[in-house]
Amino acid sequence: MTGGRPYYITTPIYYVNDAPHIGHAYTTVACDALARFMRLDGRRVKFLTGTDEHGQKVARSARDAGVDPKTFTDRVSLNFREMTRLMNISNDDFIRTTEERHIRSCQALWQELERRGEIYLGHYKGWYSVRDEAFYDESELVNGKAPSGADVEWYEEENYFFRLSAWQDRLLEFYEKNPNFIAPTARRNEVISFVKSGLNDLSVSRTSFTWGVPVPGKPGHVMYVWLDALNNYQTAVGYPDTESEEYKTFWPADLHMVGKDIIRFHTVYWPAFLMAAGLQPPRRVFAHGWWTVEGQKMSKSLGNFIPPQKLVDQYGVDAVRYFMLRELPFGSDGDFSHRAMVGRINGDLANDFGNLAQRVLSMIAKNCGGRVPAKGPLTPADDALLGAARRLLPRLRAEYAEQAFHKALEAVFEVVAAANRYVDEQAPWALRKTDPARMETVLWVAAETIRHLAILMQPVVPTAAGKLLDQLGAEARDFAALDGAPLVPGTALPKPEGVFPRYVEG
Repeated sequence: MTGGRPYYITTPIYYVNDAPHIGHAYTTVACDALARFMRLDGRRVKFLTGTDEHGQKVARSARDAGVDPKTFTDRVSLNFREMTRLMNISNDDFIRTTEERHIRSCQALWQELERRGEIYLGHYKGWYSVRDEAFYDESELVNGKAPSGADVEWYEEENYFFRLSAWQDRLLEFYEKNPNFIAPTARRNEVISFVKSGLNDLSVSRTSFTWGVPVPGKPGHVMYVWLDALNNYQTAVGYPDTESEEYKTFWPADLHMVGKDIIRFHTVYWPAFLMAAGLQPPRRVFAHGWWTVEGQKMSKSLGNFIPPQKLVDQYGVDAVRYFMLRELPFGSDGDFSHRAMVGRINGDLANDFGNLAQRVLSMIAKNCGGRVPAKGPLTPADDALLGAARRLLPRLRAEYAEQAFHKALEAVFEVVAAANRYVDEQAPWALRKTDPARMETVLWVAAETIRHLAILMQPVVPTAAGKLLDQLGAEARDFAALDGAPLVPGTALPKPEGVFPRYVEG
């Protein structure tokens, strides 16, 4: 194994005012692919997801549902936990902000900020969006609404404030010293522009409702939901015990994956809170884009919110995972359409990769007694294909490190295409009659290439890749096995079966 330092990756914690949809699945699948990749590459991984359960929006959603907030959050949080099971997510922890460990963690962070003079009592007057759980200046409103289009309400409350204005220059210096902290570049530019325009102190407590983490020693005050929510990433690694093995191993987080709508909270407020408390900010925040559905923005009024269960029932979980990470450059917006999905399933998975595996394994079953074929002397054509397969891992490491999943998959499928051309050109079905020994070498080279491809596709299509490796008789499946455990001639193989079925309109 390569080893390397531990790797801590997080999804945003999902707000429980509604059921999971395709956007939630997208973020979680992307994080899962990264977590699986790092584990296969010998890294010790912690992968966190969970639910954000406090705040005024949740309190109102519970009221509208006719139940108390705890009953409501228990029910909706379970839907997100079920989504992780449905999408074959390998998270190591699932955090809820209503857990006792998190309340203790948030109160400890508050007390540390207060001890350092970063919080003071004041009076808030201004606009607040319950939907966004965000404060807005008058200058930010667009036609009387938040920039997101959400309604805003005028609030006047006695609140505690965080001295965010004092962190403007220090944040800009931090961004300059850490150019990879915010990605992609468009989001980095957006955040820097926002901070340069001036930061106001941030209200970090509320008194108009009670559904939140109580401010320690301040009866009637609950913490602003974002101070509470962002701290989940530290709670999960043991904060406030910064000397614990878990905290010292995994903090600072390597990657917070978020939607582009919450980039400001993660790249302005969160590093400021942490640095103000004498703690390290995360290493990187990546903000991905949004999905439209058949060219239209997802909305309740259009009724086009797609529950993940519907996608999995229709297409299969591995196909959905592949489509999400292959269809568009990660970080850009993209459109989910049935036509595009079927194109990826039938084109990439069934015709290209699936057909390659099926015909090679079928020829081995038919012509090599169902055993890994014998390997003779290799020709330049053999070496070229095997070389292309063996060069994939360094390229994939670079693409995964940048969250460029689409580029990683393009690289894999370039080798799939090369392997299909190789089989066509070598024509093992003809060699069977003219040169059986050469036929076996060609089939071994093709099968060994498929083994590489299957190992490298495990982060994205874990079930299908696992079945393919079963059919190749490959026991070692981590990345160390790519060069260290080639197929052994003579190994008995099971009967081949297709792993990437075509989608047929019902």
